[in-house]
Amino acid sequence: MYVSVSQKNYLNVLSYNTEILYLCRFIHPQMQNYELLALQNQQRAHEVIKRLDLLTFWENHGCRANVIGSLAMKLLVKHLDIDIHVYSSGITEESSFAIIADLAKNQHIKEIRCINGLHTDEHCIAWHAIYEDAKGDKWQLDMIHIESGTQYDGFFELMAQRINARLTEKQRQTILRLKFETPDDEEIHGVEYYQAVIEDGVATLDELRNWVATHRTTGGIYWMPD
Repeated sequence: MYVSVSQKNYLNVLSYNTEILYLCRFIHPQMQNYELLALQNQQRAHEVIKRLDLLTFWENHGCRANVIGSLAMKLLVKHLDIDIHVYSSGITEESSFAIIADLAKNQHIKEIRCINGLHTDEHCIAWHAIYEDAKGDKWQLDMIHIESGTQYDGFFELMAQRINARLTEKQRQTILRLKFETPDDEEIHGVEYYQAVIEDGVATLDELRNWVATHRTTGGIYWMPD
């Protein structure tokens, strides 16, 4: 049984994050910049989902939708992106495009790109949409529409659950700090931070760069802790 942020508990998560952010601002003025930035951007990400009613949007089209990735693990820091995996049966290009056509009607959706992987072992269509919020900041919505019951159904939800179960508070702080310290034009995958810190004790940006140089593979990155 994996745990994910789905519509049924989403409003509770949003309310909880709002209260935590308020308390941190006024009760813990010593909080590090990266911690406060992470909390602020995680709160903003939840507000984007709420304004779009994104989980309900997919569910109303007969899909099961879960928030995954850094937001689900409370490890989102600087990058304004939201990862959602969506599942349904009998996906076709026509059916998935029809759903996204409805999303495109929202005036705050500025761009949508598609990668068709239905004929690969991933059995999915990847949708990447750009949402512009009230501040003019652009959020990337990575919505992966996956055929139910195939290889990656629930995989990344399980990854998030296992990482959260293994992660100590010290490791969480290290990951947040490393993400904050990484230059915006340097690409390090989220799972590389997690594996390097949790499995190999990486603690500095130089150590992380060396770790990535020796561990990065050319294929997908599917590590999760036991």
